[in-house]
Parts: sequence; C-alpha cells; structure tokens
Amino acid sequence: MDNPLLRLYRSKIYTAILMLVLLLAIGFLGYRFISGYEWLDAIYMTVITITTVGFAEVNPLDTQSKIFTIFLILTSVVIVGYAISIITEFILSRNNIEDIKQRKMQKKIEAMTNHIIICGYGRNGKQAAKKLLAYEKPFIIIERNKEVIEKFQDDDVSFVFGNASEDEILLFAGIDRASTLICALPSDANNLFIVLSARQINPKLSIISRASEETSYDKLKLAGANNVILPDRIGGDHMASLVVIPDLVEFIDNLGIVGQRNINIEEVKVEQLYNASEERTIRDLDLRKKTGCTVIGFKDDKGEYIVNPEADTKLIPGSKIIVLGRPEQIQKLNSEYNIV
Repeated sequence: MDNPLLRLYRSKIYTAILMLVLLLAIGFLGYRFISGYEWLDAIYMTVITITTVGFAEVNPLDTQSKIFTIFLILTSVVIVGYAISIITEFILSRNNIEDIKQRKMQKKIEAMTNHIIICGYGRNGKQAAKKLLAYEKPFIIIERNKEVIEKFQDDDVSFVFGNASEDEILLFAGIDRASTLICALPSDANNLFIVLSARQINPKLSIISRASEETSYDKLKLAGANNVILPDRIGGDHMASLVVIPDLVEFIDNLGIVGQRNINIEEVKVEQLYNASEERTIRDLDLRKKTGCTVIGFKDDKGEYIVNPEADTKLIPGSKIIVLGRPEQIQKLNSEYNIV
C-alpha cells in the first residue's frame, strides 16, 4: 500500500500540473485576443514569457499587452517555482521514505523469533498468510516481485523484497531464528534449492514445501523438507470426496474456516494447561466443563497421534492436545489459560 506522505506529494504534483496547464491556457488566450496574435505566435509568446528565455516578441506590444505580459511573468515565476519545488521534494522524499521503510522492516525482523517465513506470495502463499493471520502467528513473506509487494503490503503483512534462493535474503528474514519455513514457489527446482539452503542454515527449522510434480516429492524430503504438499493431488482428492462423502467433507471444511472469530480447532501444548511437575490426565483438565471445548486428538512427545483419546490418557511434557469447539469456546480456552 502507498505511504500517506507519498499520496500527499502526488496530490500536490497533480495540483501543480493543473496550475501550469491553466497558466499556459491563460497565456494562449491572452496573446490571441488581447494582442491579436495568431495561435502559433500566441503559443510562442506564452512559452518564452513563462520560461523567461529572453527572446524578442513577435510584434511590438501595446500597453494592454505589456500589462498582460507583466502579469504572466509574475504569475509564472510563482507557479513554475512551486511546481519545481514540489517535484524535487517528491523525488527526494520518495528515496527517504523507501530507506525509512527498509530500516523499519529490518528492525521489526530483528526483533522476531520463532516466526514463520513464507517464500512466494502466489495462490498458495496468500492462503498460508491468510491462515496465519487468523491464528495471529508472526510471519514474514519473501517476494521478488516489487509490484506484488506494493499492492499487498500493509501493517499486517510484512514483506522482504528479494530472491528466496539467496542465503543473504533468507538471513535477512531471520531464518536462523525462525521456527518454520513455507516454500510456496511454483517451481519445484526453486523450492528444492531453498530447502537445501534453509536446512543448512538452520538444522532445527521445520520446513513445509509445495511440489507441482509427484517426482519432486522424494527429492524435497531428501533435501530436508519435513512435509511436502501436492496441491493438485489434494484438490483432486477433495473433489472426489465431495462426491463420495459430501456432508463429512463440508463439515471438515467448516472446521478450517479462517477469520478472526471463526477458528473452530486449536492445538495446545500441555505445558500451557497445567504445571508440568504434576502428573495429570485429560480427565483432570476438565476442558469440556471449563471452556466447552472437546479433546479430539492427542500427540505424544514422540510425535505419534491418537484420535479421540481416552479420558485417562496421561499428559506428559512435550505432548499436545487437539481441541474442537465453537469460536467463542476456543476464545474462552485461550483466555482461560493465557494461550497466545
């Protein structure tokens, strides 16, 4: 989005141009009807008068023409001077504003830790950013198309301009402090190169990559991607599921609705729910009574999932629970346990 200061300067430039056009029109008409010049001569006299180049007039000027010329010279000095100052100020301020924005972005990135980096702001990148915004997760987008950045950048979405294949750009985005990298570029080769570079810089990084071809799946996994997503496969499977089990798919889609007040499912670390030194079970939490949310999944410290876990499932450090609820119930859960 444009900076308000730049928009102000643009409006001043438009005003200056309009004033110059009006000045020229007044000069043309004045020399045409006051001095009786032909149109070409009137244009010539107007231009040499406004620019103060000092050429001789086409014909000797009478008293009325001299008065009009004095008025035109004085007016043009003010208007032309104003236009030059505005244009110069706009050019200088544009460079300064770009520098200020760059420094502000760098300061913001340097303060971020455990954030998410999205490479590419195409269809998949936009969807990822939309979901992360809904869950209020901090993220940065690396995009090499300047027009895309100017169109979509605002206070909620932060961009880094550059090629994500370059280590310098990844480091500028804070990949050494990031928790997750999402490679959403349309080229499998570019995604593969980024995965290799990112894994070398940050071995603990969780990497999710997009793949267009099924043959790229194993290569991206071998390069270090934790998860590889094939959008075409997912899309085809989703459409077939709408034929086979339409109501179930529609219900699951409703769980994934994104929006500030439309989150239906949440993943919570058990350490956020109780003192880790105490041994507790899902029954002990009693989330259904306290918040209205229902525990539908459990992930242990080894990464293994249990769907619809038993109430006496022990909660151990490093494990997580997946809860389901209406948006207001999820909000109550987050406020009850100060989950950010």
